[in-house]
Amino acid sequence: MATPKEHIEEIRRTKFSIGGELNPLTEDLHQAVKNLSAELYAKDVHFLMELIQNAEDNEYPEGVNPSLELVITSQDITDTGAPATLLIFNNEKGFSAKNIESICSVGRSTKKGNRKQGYIGEKGIGFKSVFLITAQPYIFSNGYQIRFNEEPCSHSNLGYIVPEWVEENPSLADIKQIYGSHAVLPTTTIILPLKPDKIKPVKQQLSSIQPEVLLFLSKIKQFSVKEDNKDPRLNTVNAISISSEIDFVTRKNIDADSYTLHLSTDEASDVTENECSYYMWRQKFPVRQENQVERRLGVEEWVIKLAFPLGQRLNRGMSSPGIYAFLPTEMVTNFPFIIQADFVLASSRETILLDNKWNQGILDCVPSAFLNAFISLATTSEDVPDSTLTLMFKFLPINSSSYPKLNVVRESIKAKLLTENIIPCESYSDQKIFRKPCEVGRLMPSFWNILKKARKQGVSLHSLSSHGRYILNSSFDTEEHDHILNFLGVEPVNSEWYAKCIMSSKLVLGVTEDDYLELLLFIAEKWSFSFYSTTMKYVPLLKYVGLDGRVALCAISNVTMRDGESMICMSHEPRHISWMIDWNREFGFMTDRYFMPRSTQAAIMSFFRRETLLEWLKIQVKVRVVGMYDFAVILYNSLNDDRQLAIAYAHFLYHSFSKSYLPKDKVDYLCGIMPLKRGSRANGSKWVGLMGANPWREEGYVELGEDYLRSGNYAGSFTPESQLITFLKTHIAVSDIPDISPPNAELSVADTPLTKKNAFLLLDWIHNLNYKENLPAKFLASIRTGSWLKISLSGSPGYRPPSQSFLFASSDGNLLQDESVMIDIPLIDQEFYGNGLNNYKEELKKIEVMFEYRDMCQFAGKHVMSLATSSALTKSNVFQILNFIKFLRLKVLPADEFIQTIKDGRWLKTSCGHRSPVGSVLFDQEWKAASQISDIPFIDQDHYGKEILRFKMELQLLGVVVGFNKNYQLVTDHLKSQACSNHPTAEAILLIFECMRDCERNSRPAQKLIQALKGNKCLKTNMGYKFPSECFLFNTEWDSLLKVFHNDFPLIDEDFYGTSILSYEKELRQAGIVVDFEAATQKFLAVFKKHASSSSIGREHVLSFLRSYRQIDKTNKFPSDFKHDICQAKWLQTRLGVPRSPRECILFGPEWEPVSSITVLPFIDDSDKYYGKRIHEYSKELRSLGVTIKYRDGVRFVAAGICFPQDPSTITPESVLSLLQCIKILQKYDPHLPDIFRKKVSQSWLKTYYGYRSPDQSLLFGSEWGSFLQRNDGPFIDEEFYGPNITAYKNELREIGVTVDVSNGCSLLAGYLDFHSEFSTIVRVYNYLNKHSWSPHRDAPSRIWIPNGSDSGEWVSPEKCVIYDKDGLFSSQFNVLEKHYMPELFTFFSRVMQVKSNPSVDDYCELWNNWENSRERLSHSECCAYWAHVSNHWSKKTQKTLAENLSKLPVESDSDGIMLFDKHDVYIADDLQLKYLFKQSSPHSIFVWYPQPSIPSLSWTKLFEIYRKIGVRTISESVQKEDISKLEASELKQVSQKESLIGRGLLRLILGFLADPSIEMEAGQRQEVVKGLLNLKVFQTEDPIAVSYRLSTTSGETMDINARRMMCWDQENFKLIMEKMEMSGGHKSAIEYATIFAEVISEAVLQGNGDHISALAKLIKLAFLLDFDEEAVGFLMRSKNLQVFMEDEEFLSSAFSVEGRPGL
Repeated sequence: MATPKEHIEEIRRTKFSIGGELNPLTEDLHQAVKNLSAELYAKDVHFLMELIQNAEDNEYPEGVNPSLELVITSQDITDTGAPATLLIFNNEKGFSAKNIESICSVGRSTKKGNRKQGYIGEKGIGFKSVFLITAQPYIFSNGYQIRFNEEPCSHSNLGYIVPEWVEENPSLADIKQIYGSHAVLPTTTIILPLKPDKIKPVKQQLSSIQPEVLLFLSKIKQFSVKEDNKDPRLNTVNAISISSEIDFVTRKNIDADSYTLHLSTDEASDVTENECSYYMWRQKFPVRQENQVERRLGVEEWVIKLAFPLGQRLNRGMSSPGIYAFLPTEMVTNFPFIIQADFVLASSRETILLDNKWNQGILDCVPSAFLNAFISLATTSEDVPDSTLTLMFKFLPINSSSYPKLNVVRESIKAKLLTENIIPCESYSDQKIFRKPCEVGRLMPSFWNILKKARKQGVSLHSLSSHGRYILNSSFDTEEHDHILNFLGVEPVNSEWYAKCIMSSKLVLGVTEDDYLELLLFIAEKWSFSFYSTTMKYVPLLKYVGLDGRVALCAISNVTMRDGESMICMSHEPRHISWMIDWNREFGFMTDRYFMPRSTQAAIMSFFRRETLLEWLKIQVKVRVVGMYDFAVILYNSLNDDRQLAIAYAHFLYHSFSKSYLPKDKVDYLCGIMPLKRGSRANGSKWVGLMGANPWREEGYVELGEDYLRSGNYAGSFTPESQLITFLKTHIAVSDIPDISPPNAELSVADTPLTKKNAFLLLDWIHNLNYKENLPAKFLASIRTGSWLKISLSGSPGYRPPSQSFLFASSDGNLLQDESVMIDIPLIDQEFYGNGLNNYKEELKKIEVMFEYRDMCQFAGKHVMSLATSSALTKSNVFQILNFIKFLRLKVLPADEFIQTIKDGRWLKTSCGHRSPVGSVLFDQEWKAASQISDIPFIDQDHYGKEILRFKMELQLLGVVVGFNKNYQLVTDHLKSQACSNHPTAEAILLIFECMRDCERNSRPAQKLIQALKGNKCLKTNMGYKFPSECFLFNTEWDSLLKVFHNDFPLIDEDFYGTSILSYEKELRQAGIVVDFEAATQKFLAVFKKHASSSSIGREHVLSFLRSYRQIDKTNKFPSDFKHDICQAKWLQTRLGVPRSPRECILFGPEWEPVSSITVLPFIDDSDKYYGKRIHEYSKELRSLGVTIKYRDGVRFVAAGICFPQDPSTITPESVLSLLQCIKILQKYDPHLPDIFRKKVSQSWLKTYYGYRSPDQSLLFGSEWGSFLQRNDGPFIDEEFYGPNITAYKNELREIGVTVDVSNGCSLLAGYLDFHSEFSTIVRVYNYLNKHSWSPHRDAPSRIWIPNGSDSGEWVSPEKCVIYDKDGLFSSQFNVLEKHYMPELFTFFSRVMQVKSNPSVDDYCELWNNWENSRERLSHSECCAYWAHVSNHWSKKTQKTLAENLSKLPVESDSDGIMLFDKHDVYIADDLQLKYLFKQSSPHSIFVWYPQPSIPSLSWTKLFEIYRKIGVRTISESVQKEDISKLEASELKQVSQKESLIGRGLLRLILGFLADPSIEMEAGQRQEVVKGLLNLKVFQTEDPIAVSYRLSTTSGETMDINARRMMCWDQENFKLIMEKMEMSGGHKSAIEYATIFAEVISEAVLQGNGDHISALAKLIKLAFLLDFDEEAVGFLMRSKNLQVFMEDEEFLSSAFSVEGRPGL
């Protein structure tokens, strides 16, 4: 046996022709390696997955814990110069010789077709994926020390698969040093010196390896990654060690089993969970026929595994994949469980192929697997606490997936779950109940709390699920499970359920008071929205104490009685609870009220949500909360004239007062209204002496009964004897005048003079009542208005009412008798009443007796006013009043009351008629100006004369205005409606302004004054009288502005009004005169806009305005709206010929010169025709007004005004750079350029190496382009023309559509390919397009350059090309690209141009048709190549295509070539005897060609099968056979059975053959056939027996040949005629005879079953040659697995026992 090294040398020599003979398959290897290079995975991650996959597929020795260890080191142990090396250690059995041979090949994996055996690899590349990261992989295993090279071997020109023996670098010692010198080195070590650019991605992949990678691997149990550096601080890979362990099998059945798997990790940076268990479910499903795919042929069942993480998934902080195909994909499903199956993967291994029918079949089974796993774990687990039943529900796919196909799986899972009994229900028993989601209801959390407490107190809840819904288990019915329950559609129970539950349970009476209140609170909080309209109101919920003292229940619907009063009550104060309950029972049913139990009420008072509960009880339930006084009223209302209850009520009041439950005032009131009437005694009463008659007669008298004197016991409280009457005396008093309350009626004696005694008695009564209560209105009024009080009037006695009487000191009274006093005063007769009257001043005031001097003045004033009311006061009356006031003033007597009484009377004659003194004016010269503009009521001096002027002091006291004294308000109040009409004087106007100022000082409105001014042309200006709103007050600071349009602004005439007018600036402003700069600017603005709208602002106006603007802007700040409107108005003339607003204008300058040639811009017209150069003097002002000066500020104009000339060659580089600068500035403010600008710049104006092009047809060359292209390879911008600065505008060019980024130029460069004819340029462009994965648009034409020399060639369509023409057959039909292009472009041509790698079947068919039409002969090599390709690519499609299109086929020919004949005239030589016969007689061959000698790629059997399937007939089925023997009966000799050869041996063989199951013939049928042979008559003839064969061609010709037949079958007469066998003919004659005999007998036996004739004939022929020896026949039958059954044996025995036939 060869050593490993010898084995490698043999492979190199025999397979790769290194040091040996040339291997004819070397060319095939070259092509296979090319394909391998093109098929290697595109991402660095695949190498790692392939390594893990290979390790899983490896075989491991018994007793070994399979492990895979990866170590990355910076040591260069291979001496290849690699900066880092990856080592893979695997303790498998190791590489066998077969494995080595496989790895040195392409597509010869030892795992192919072995998916049933657990192999998970399938990609066909496997180990070779390591070339993604290394150029030289090394393998050390079972004595093999080899490496491979990515670069082609110098000996064989092949890469990837040629092995080289490694003697050193590395050595085993080097490897062991890294693995660990004290550890045993695993069997297999793979060493990968990393490519420099792959080190980082490899480390990243190693650091991010999924800890769950072992989850679905059946073999590997340990996996580790680490980095080995001499300085550990340089390590950057996150080391990790992962191990898996199956704990125990929990469940098994025929199709499914489950177990728990533990994963643990050991990681240096242990920041996440390092251990997790997974519940694993594995279930098998049969593969459906419609889901079969070629890549899984032979796989009969799907094995689906689901992993349910029982803790935090191990993911190292990364997203966790949700789908595994043994190893993780990159698909994050958003499901909380993991799906594993033998999915068909995309080439990248990132995802599964969701549209693949195999995968779809698997996904269709996932819902069933999930449901079974779920039910197994969630509902069938024994002895699992309720709290853990819900754990499995976290695995439901609540959230949608980003993959639509997986959402179908999710919805299917959901649909299945909804039909299953999976929801745990609350049973309050040991029996677990699971129901469908739609049958289960949820409860509110607060009600769950009530139920839990009730159950602890022994309340039975077994009927919880008997109210129409099963109730969700309480451990599941929580907020944290809302998303799950919503997903399953578990809804809350309705409000009626709660009513039924409470009604059917003892929740009210069976729980503590606190829990009872919690139940009421639950109902209260949900009352309005949930329970108000339900039967909850009919549930007995409310506790109350019945008449028997027991607790009863009342429904909410029964709380309110018919009269609207509440039946259920509770005490407002805790201390009254028992008192009210006891007294309520004392009164029995008479109150119709019931109180809640004391314990309930006490619990409510201390309840944590007392306010909420009480509010509900009071407002919604209508429970009445009563205080002690309310309760007393309730008892009072229940008396109903019941004498006993009245006595009990008196006792109630007595005890309630004694216990301080009721205050005295309430007791007094209640005593007053209870059925006892207050009375008085008549004898000796003072009221009799005063009034005589009894005013209280109608109220009657009452006497207290004896019951009030006795003791009593009520409601558990005892009352001693006589105690009640004492209580009543205190609270029900008997009184007389002055203590008795008077009736509310008129006092009849008040209308008659009273004696002094009775007068004082009346005053005493008033005095006494005044402190107790308010006097009745009628009683008091009769005393005030009755004439019972004695007075003295100018010395004469009389009687007057108190309200018309005075009580003064005697000196005051004498003074009032002075003759100058106009009236008499009625004084109380103090001599009659004496000094005692002074003791009743308050009582006298109560009855309206007057004491004060001011009362006397008011009295006198009223008297005067009464005169004025009856008739106007005469002149003398007026002077009498003035004299009286003067008298009082001179006597130093207060006249205020008198004046107050008369001052408002309209008795003073004025210029405006009779007026009151107040507001009237005594005229003098100061009032002259005021008289012009106001209607002031001046005293009529013509009527009163000069004498009136003597009373200025008295008039002032009366309120007359004497002297102007800045009395501006009076002017304002009496302002005339036309005060300012008819050009008022300057004094009048100034007075109005002064009045306005006065209004402001005194915060009075001046609107009347302002309106008087505004409504008239009252102000004199330099342009005549104008309305105030038209006028301006001159101001030197801004007068220049008004001078711009001097004919439009009227100025107030300062000469007319004087300079004082300037002091009224504020008043002028109020009147509407323009005073302020801002207002002036607004007026100016209106005029300015008017002129602007009519385009009447000329050159001088503009320059004058700018001059004024400069002047004013130094001292005043123009309002923002002024500038805004000036900027908006169109008043600046531009070069465009129309005026524009400043914001729409540009002041031309040097900066604008370059861009002006490619734009149309609104430059201000600075020509001599308009503003001239003087306009530039005001650049600062123009800029302030919005005119654009700087280029950077006006880029928006450039964007809007871009206008390229028709001839782009006139555009200077400076103009283009200026435009790009504009774009750069624009993008600072808005990264998105305006659409209209983009449209304008889309013209052809950029100079490129291919002429002027639009931006989207241009490219900007940069250093990154130089790696692929040259500047003239496409429409690159001409940097020689624009200069190097053009590259500074890379971003701007990109923004307008220029292709700047090297990755974005594919389509453009592809579009310019037609411009090229230089092959090197075209190759560069192709390489560029290939590198950047360009794909043409669907409808875009694509062509390929076929060179003819370096600078010539032609463009052809891809359909006219193929990449390979291995056999060189298509040089005239196709352009073969491998002749012109390097291999790296082949993938590009195939992917992008859709160029076929090889000619298709249709192409081969068309090629053959060309040969049919143009050539008579083909070469042997052409035929071999053609039909070898057909054979290698044979399929149903190929069969159909060839059958329909090929009309001629090759036939056997001579050495000059292979001829083509009509396929209907050529035949497959399935019968060589016939072939021999026809070959002898036919002038040319009629049999199809096949290669001789045979070649491996094209066997004649396969070729004949192809011929047959495309319509070529076999010679045997095509000939017409005819028996031409002329046999006479007389010449026939019948032979015996023994001579006929139809004996026991033949019949046994036939019975055994017919008994084969494939024949499907029953015993009776078999025996009938044999009977026919037994009855067959056999004849011999001396004459030869011949047969004729005829073959007809499509041209109508026939070929006839004759052949010797030796025997024939006369079916009609059931005879067999045979030539006599020539024994001297030797073996040839014997075999001929045997063959014909076998065929004749077989055809006779198997009529209608022709498929088996040939097989039977072969057996009979062989038995014939053995002379039908029974032992030989027996052996022959056994070798062919044939047997004779018992019934057939019996038949044979019977048949050969009859007469004439020998027996056994």
